[in-house]
Amino acid sequence: MADLFDKIYKDKGPLGKWAEQAEGYFVFPKLEGPISNRMKFKGKEVITWSINDYLGLANHPEVRKVDAEAAAEYGSAYPMGARMMSGHTDLHEKLQDELAAFVNKEAAYLLNFGYQGMVSTVDALVSKNDVIVYDVDAHACIIDGVRLHLGQRFTYKHNDMESIEKNLQRAEKIVEQTGGGILLISEGVFGMRGEQGKLKEIVALKEKYNFRLFVDDAHGFGTLGATGAGAGEEQGVQDGIDVYFATFAKSLASTGAFIAADQEIIDYLKYNLRSQMFAKSLQMQLVVGALKRLEMLKTMPELKAKLWENVNALQNGLKERGFDIGTTQSCVTPVYLKGSIPEAMALVKDLRENHGIFCSIVVYPVIPKGLILLRLIPTATHTLEDVEETLTAFSAIRERLENGTYKRLSAAVTAAMEE
Repeated sequence: MADLFDKIYKDKGPLGKWAEQAEGYFVFPKLEGPISNRMKFKGKEVITWSINDYLGLANHPEVRKVDAEAAAEYGSAYPMGARMMSGHTDLHEKLQDELAAFVNKEAAYLLNFGYQGMVSTVDALVSKNDVIVYDVDAHACIIDGVRLHLGQRFTYKHNDMESIEKNLQRAEKIVEQTGGGILLISEGVFGMRGEQGKLKEIVALKEKYNFRLFVDDAHGFGTLGATGAGAGEEQGVQDGIDVYFATFAKSLASTGAFIAADQEIIDYLKYNLRSQMFAKSLQMQLVVGALKRLEMLKTMPELKAKLWENVNALQNGLKERGFDIGTTQSCVTPVYLKGSIPEAMALVKDLRENHGIFCSIVVYPVIPKGLILLRLIPTATHTLEDVEETLTAFSAIRERLENGTYKRLSAAVTAAMEE
């Protein structure tokens, strides 16, 4: 019999094996100072392109004031207990009602965390007789929710309508035998590539197939659509989304999330979401803070306008300089380069130390081997000067990548990994 920990001692995993070289710098880095377009990293000021604070609300004076006042009035514990038992308040209901109205749904229900809430919602929506059909590039929280499903589940090729239809047809054959239904899951915006899910085309398929659509719109909420109500509003199909999900962790710069749907569906979910039934209620400070943030989202369109001014300047500037930013249709700005993991480490160190640019780095196994993805998140707090500085820096690091400078610098890292 093996020791349970033997596999841990022998294999740290595809990312964990780099921990000695990467931890504290490339992974688990420590950004310091007020959340903004410029923060401190290792004691140096850097332009920060890795914070999902799309509308710049995280450190907004009005938000800070309301957060502080709510903390003083309620503390960090109130209300105590789960919503069903002793943790329910008028302000929880008020926030739910306002969120539902904002995303044009009959009702909404608060979730303590986006990841936890997504997992639990998927679990609650399906039984063993049902079939789940979901995008192969779905976020980890969706995948973990699907893993709980005791019935059949199929992935379709990313945003591929032919693949979606093929898998819906497979699902129909199964549910004809089991008597179950079909849940199709997409994202409003895919957070790595920045592409919007093909919601309009998926909704149109309801004329041919009997399924329900569940959309994770974490990156679309607050950034897309005429009012900021998300990818469904942007594509004109919000009514066709049966269950809508968004998190507070991005545009609202806070903690928590919500689901929105027809009243009867929400009534069912709030009595069957295990992660909410058996967890402490979202604390009042966060509820009050979310109400203020939602009010600002609705009444201050200049925040989204500034965000998109920065998004367009950055993305257009990168394309004009010949960078590959894929097919992003959102604020998420990926920059694809070719190189190894050690080259990626040398490149990012150069960006941070010599150019004062901090962005996220994504490598294998998240993306294919031989590719480097630098992921930039513009916000309303960025300036056009930040954009120009970043474009200049990216031109410089591309030249060093192509002339082999990073390959030479990374030789020591490669040697260390082979020992």
